[in-house]
Amino acid sequence: MIDFIQLFILMVLVFVLMFGIGFIFNMLLKTTHFPIYLYIVAVIGMLCYWAWNSGSLLAHLAELKFGEYFLFVCGLAGAVLSGKTIHLLRVRGYKMF
Repeated sequence: MIDFIQLFILMVLVFVLMFGIGFIFNMLLKTTHFPIYLYIVAVIGMLCYWAWNSGSLLAHLAELKFGEYFLFVCGLAGAVLSGKTIHLLRVRGYKMF
């Protein structure tokens, strides 16, 4: 039960963190899809780092649990939603910086 509560709190935190960072990047850099690309590059960078140190990327990915994969997906969803939100605000006439 405690593991489920911790996973839920982590999902919300990762989602909000990526949404907030993506929203700020979108406002400052005036790009819509930059946070998505940044998140993907960060995940690919982590995967390459794990493969470099452990010798086998597939072996390390097999060690990850469902919750860890789910956190990656929640972060990506936050990055995507921040781009969609900025796009929607720009279409409706709001100008950021």
